[in-house]
Amino acid sequence: MKFPAFLFSLFVSRLADQMLLFLVPLVVFQVTQSVAWSGYAFAAETFPRFLSFPVCGALCDRVSPLKLLRASQIFRALVCLLGVLGSEALGGIGWLVGLSAVCGVLTTQGVMAREVMLPQMTANGHRFDRVLAHAQTAEQTGMVLGPLVAAALFAHWPWQAVVGAAAALFLLADAATAYWRHGNPVQLREPHAEPGHFLRPIQTALLHVLRLPGLMRLTMVTAGVNLVIGVTLASSAALVTGLYQRSANYYAGLQMLGAVATVVVLLAIARGAFALRKMGVVSFLLILGGGVLTAISPSHWGYALGFLLVTGFDKMFSIYIRMHRQKIIPAKEYGKTTGVIVLLNNLSQPVAGLLVGALAGMVQTGWVILALCLLMAALGIAAAISHRASAAAADASATSP
Repeated sequence: MKFPAFLFSLFVSRLADQMLLFLVPLVVFQVTQSVAWSGYAFAAETFPRFLSFPVCGALCDRVSPLKLLRASQIFRALVCLLGVLGSEALGGIGWLVGLSAVCGVLTTQGVMAREVMLPQMTANGHRFDRVLAHAQTAEQTGMVLGPLVAAALFAHWPWQAVVGAAAALFLLADAATAYWRHGNPVQLREPHAEPGHFLRPIQTALLHVLRLPGLMRLTMVTAGVNLVIGVTLASSAALVTGLYQRSANYYAGLQMLGAVATVVVLLAIARGAFALRKMGVVSFLLILGGGVLTAISPSHWGYALGFLLVTGFDKMFSIYIRMHRQKIIPAKEYGKTTGVIVLLNNLSQPVAGLLVGALAGMVQTGWVILALCLLMAALGIAAAISHRASAAAADASATSP
């Protein structure tokens, strides 16, 4: 079914997206020399991505996900070009943050479209966890090369030229998507729009989160994990190039190593058989331990180890969450419900960026990271207690006469 072409489009799209994500905090910190402004820029870049998930998810239940995927890739290229033209005409780094924020919304639409398409592509007997692992391996490979490509280009070109290169990659991703679909026998389910107001699907999705067994608990744990991931991403550029006095190339190499570690983990999942619960527990504990290391380490070596644990096992936890979610949510309402859940899960990432910006002048960044790690641990413990209580209640009702 030409699945490699689909994976290639995913890889190229993620490569371009990662180039933009790499540029924003680095350029802002280089211009302002402020950890606070770097954190604010991260929040401004990521908030629109996550706030748009419910709307993008609802769209996937009303409009063909394939059309939405292709539109997101084409419009991202156009936004990059318009942002560069605006910067050349008027100047300022605000154009970089702005175009990255708009591209983030379009990336969200592409992510949601693929999220709806992937379960439909497993109808030929392929294991869903392996399809997810291959898809996330393609994404992570883009994340490996994204910082390296961006750093190499940024060393010789202004950021405007790097953004232009990202625009070309978005167009290449769309060409690969068109090739994948041409003559492909995979039947994608055409969505049927629900009657009523456009916001009604979002209301339905919120009710699912509250009522479907285990979904709220899953959402709560993921929000805690994303607090630590968010504070790591928001502060990493400033800490590595500022506190630890490392170069932009060192920072790019660190991001690359994190993505390589993730690819190794994902390939192990794709080739092996891991218990779902064990996958979740192991990745949760390693991310938590990595976050604590980034908070307390006095040297760049300890920080690097913590950073690699956080970024390296992020996608393992993501596979655990997505497989768990797919078992709980009804297929016909997967798009809208997943969109709302991803919003609730990931809002904690830009919130972490805001906390870094707001508290950078009052306390050391390490204390902010440590506090969020403790909150993540508390949410994990609360979810475990809730799960045991629910299991005990279910056993009691099953054995009662």
